[in-house]
Amino acid sequence: MLLPWLDLPGASDAVDRWSAATGLDLRALGTTGSAEELRDTAVAQPLLVATALLSVAAVPEAPDAVCGHSIGELAAAAVAGVLTDDEAVVLAAERGAAMAEAAALAPTGMSAVLGGDRDQVLAVGAALGLSVATINVAGQVVLAGPQAALEALRHDPPTGARVRPLQVAGAFHTAAMAPAQERVARAVAALTPGTPRCAVVANADGALVRDGREVLDRLVAQLTGPVRFDLCLAALSGATRVVELAPGGTLAAIVKRALPDAEIVTLKAPAVAA
Repeated sequence: MLLPWLDLPGASDAVDRWSAATGLDLRALGTTGSAEELRDTAVAQPLLVATALLSVAAVPEAPDAVCGHSIGELAAAAVAGVLTDDEAVVLAAERGAAMAEAAALAPTGMSAVLGGDRDQVLAVGAALGLSVATINVAGQVVLAGPQAALEALRHDPPTGARVRPLQVAGAFHTAAMAPAQERVARAVAALTPGTPRCAVVANADGALVRDGREVLDRLVAQLTGPVRFDLCLAALSGATRVVELAPGGTLAAIVKRALPDAEIVTLKAPAVAA
């Protein structure tokens, strides 16, 4: 995912700097890393943030608002000027390592529930002891919790719904991440936030946040709370142009469903997003 961006001015030096700061060879992982290596959330999180921040150079205009999905909220905070790029990548590495440690404490996971009635999906999940981790758009809910409960959900899904297990290490955005939240809170407490250059759309509720400290506090709270991307997209309902930073493609279809009249630009290579 890094390869298309390494020839941009300053990109190679930045990746080397981030590798030294995180103790991860991000250059190798982002160019020749295996699928197994990249599934490790301790690797994936800083690599995703690094790639997103390199790709900002391909966007000619300043944003009116920025929004990330889960780990993407750290990249969004950096684009808005709340964090420096260096701080965002280092914090992503700390977050990823903390979440990997928390996930190793018990066999948990996540499953996407596609279709069906939302109220019934949520009721079935609650009855099984599962938590809502993400609501993307209508018909896309992610439930998380013990693997045994996820297996029960897969074998007996809600009426009209399909269940797709996700290849993740654990039950992210639920109470299972409380140990990680404590570690990330300590890391965030050591940072001095900048004043946002634009609004940061919060994952928790779609609020337009313009205070740097609140952005950082929400990054901590996000670990154990659901990502309400549906509310984020509702907050962006008047947008006419949306640029998805690299590695682009995951969110474009979701955004298009919620914002059918907006121009959606997905960054996959350093060509100017025009």
